[in-house]
Order: sequence, then C-alpha cells, then structure tokens
Amino acid sequence: MVLCVDEKTQVQALARSQPAFPMMPGMPEKRTHDYVRQAATSLFAAFNTADGTVIYSTHRLHRAVEFKKFLSKIDKEVPDDLEVHLIADNYVTHKSPTITRWLQTHPRFHMHFTPTYSSWINQVERFFAYVTSDLLQRSDHRSVQALEGDIREWVKGWNADPRPFIWTKSAEQILESLGRLIQRTTGAGH
Repeated sequence: MVLCVDEKTQVQALARSQPAFPMMPGMPEKRTHDYVRQAATSLFAAFNTADGTVIYSTHRLHRAVEFKKFLSKIDKEVPDDLEVHLIADNYVTHKSPTITRWLQTHPRFHMHFTPTYSSWINQVERFFAYVTSDLLQRSDHRSVQALEGDIREWVKGWNADPRPFIWTKSAEQILESLGRLIQRTTGAGH
C-alpha cells in the first residue's frame, strides 16, 4: 500500500466577530475582517494513492511523538499482510531518532522522501488543498474542539466517496516541461 503522509500544521480556530451575511442575488457574501484566534491544531493525514481514502488524526502539538502516534494508527488500520510505503517530505520530524527506532521495529513500513522543494509530488498536499478550500477558508470556529470536530466530519465525508488523484501527464512530459522552464528562466544553453 502506498500512502502519502504529511501534516497540515497550525490550523487555526478563528471565531469571527459577527456571522457572515450569505450570498444573495446580485450581492456577494460579506464577512467581517476581524476575528479572535482560538487555539490551533494539526491535521495528520495519510492519503491512499490507490483508492483516495485517508487515515487521519488531529493533534495539538506537532512533534515526533505525535507523528509516531499517527504511524501507530496507520499500523492498526492497514491489514497486517500489506507492506506500507510512506511518501513524505524531508521534515525533521519524519527523520527523527524516535521515528527511525519505530521504523526499525516495524519492518513492513518503508519511508520514501520527496526531493527538497517538490512537495507538489506528494498527493496528500492536494488533499490538504481540498480541506482548505472546502472547510477552512470560510470557517468560523469558537473553539479548537469545534474545529477538530468539523475536520473529522469533513474527512469522514471524503472517505464516504473517496477520489484518488490521477496524474494527467507522464513523467517524461513533466520533465520536458521543467526543462523548458529552466531554459527560459536561467538562460541555460545561451
């Protein structure tokens, strides 16, 4: 099983000073510009590249300890007979001694790190973009508990009708496009 894993950190519970006025014919939605910051949470997610389902949890802190708890959750939810390949960025938490030791005691888990500045390769980032646009951008949460509850409900809804992401270009097409961009921006070959 291939899972793209990462954390969406510092998800703020923002309480607007007044409720939003809904969109009406000929009039856009209106919201106040001011809000009160409540506490923050982090959304840990493992996006299954084959079927689009997500294993997730929320944690108030974002350390190796919380990532280890998340890996243990993945371990419980993925059938024992499957090898687990985790695609992750190079964040220090993912490579900490705590995680290294955990991986040594769980040999079915294999970490694969994306190159630096290549977060777009990790499909969980696209999932986080959906969470942001569908839930967080216009949210109004009076507490971090309410925010975490809404996140859980949103992901449950996603998992009820999951959508895997399909690459529309081949690796060769992407590399050719990047080569053209590098030539235009650096003057390489001139």
